[in-house]
Amino acid sequence: MYNLVQVMTGKIKLLRIKEAAELLSVNPQTLRRWDNEGRLKAIRIGKRQDRRYKLEDIQKIIDGKRINYE
Repeated sequence: MYNLVQVMTGKIKLLRIKEAAELLSVNPQTLRRWDNEGRLKAIRIGKRQDRRYKLEDIQKIIDGKRINYE
């Protein structure tokens, strides 16, 4: 699990939904669905609860590895 201090100090790289979708060659709606299904969890930030995705999670998907959130 991520640590807020790590996120705020830049130790964890977060991507906007559009950036993550482009890296994975999927539609942003696919990422929203994966988040709702628990396949790729987003970090919610701000008043609007915008989704952000950890670069390391995106890289795991690109590398064909399964993400374990337990």
